[in-house]
Amino acid sequence: MTRIEVTAAAARAALAGVREVDVAEATLVEAFARVVWSVVVEPGDGVAGRIVEEWGAAEALRRLVAGRSLTMDGVDASDLAKGIARWRPRGDATAVRAAVESARRTGARLILPGDVGWPGRLADLGVHAPFVLWSRGDAALVADDRRTVAIVGARAATAYGEHVAGELAAELASAGITIVSGAAYGIDGVAHRAALHVGGRTVALLAGGVDRPYPSGHTALIEATARSGAVLAETPCGTPPTKWRFLARNRLIASLADATVVVEAGVRSGSLNTAAHAAALGRPLGAVPGAITSASSAGCHRVIRDFDGALVTCAGDVREMLGLSDAPTLSFDETRTDEMTRVLDAMSTRQSRSADEIARRSGIAPHDVAGLIALAELAGQAIERADGWRRAPSTR
Repeated sequence: MTRIEVTAAAARAALAGVREVDVAEATLVEAFARVVWSVVVEPGDGVAGRIVEEWGAAEALRRLVAGRSLTMDGVDASDLAKGIARWRPRGDATAVRAAVESARRTGARLILPGDVGWPGRLADLGVHAPFVLWSRGDAALVADDRRTVAIVGARAATAYGEHVAGELAAELASAGITIVSGAAYGIDGVAHRAALHVGGRTVALLAGGVDRPYPSGHTALIEATARSGAVLAETPCGTPPTKWRFLARNRLIASLADATVVVEAGVRSGSLNTAAHAAALGRPLGAVPGAITSASSAGCHRVIRDFDGALVTCAGDVREMLGLSDAPTLSFDETRTDEMTRVLDAMSTRQSRSADEIARRSGIAPHDVAGLIALAELAGQAIERADGWRRAPSTR
């Protein structure tokens, strides 16, 4: 095991290429120490968070490496001893170097508390806040001056759930709200795609490193999110996702969002974990209802009943949760309902038509038609062919 050196030289060599290193030595060493802590501990470790809060990341790391006392008020001696036993086996400079080198190859950037792009919302997590964030894309999309909504739900989503998630995400993204989710199959993936389809902003929080797209079937979606939005993780590059890290990741989704909406979830869905974090943080929480006989919506009904969640039936309900009910937005469920009907009427089930031709036939501006076609595709009402678009036969 290679001993970690907590020096300016070691920090400069480690952080070059992932962060500006032409800064004061104390600042540089503190940044490096935070990276080391993110490698040494698992996400959300409150004992480590309390130690760093007390001593500062650099001094706490020096004490850990040197075997000096880390005792302090507010941390039980037994908990501290167990923590040190967990951390020391990971205190290897080689592992830290490998994580940062992987970040360089991936093009990931390091974001720290106090940076312009660091989300102040994370402070609500207290000692469970992440030490760092790794970012691919524009991390400023979750900055404090941006409205954000988390849309989460079941991986094994139904057509109903996917349709509702797509409409909510598309309308909110069209109104300039950043859509936050976890890039999983089902509701998460639909939310990201819908936001991208309408040219909106979306951010994916991963449970492993940002260099390891997961699930692998969403690699293209995660890459598209990194190009047009942002992909974030608190775990170092090279870190594989695990069940615990998914649960820990959920607290970040809840804390980065001004409001959380559960679209579809069973009684054991991981989305309820995200909802619980949102409720604990005092953030607005809502859920989309389903049929009372649907196991896929049982978790949503629990959010409404047990967590006092808002009943969400449209994007307007989410805007109301954000205090934006009077804000001018595109409304697909109200003013745009007739426009969607006109777009579908302009399509044929037998002959493909270009977006321009659909715009001409419907009398709607091409830019608006593009967004409506995207929503129609997500809802299964339109089918893309090599030569244009067709209306799905079942929508007549």
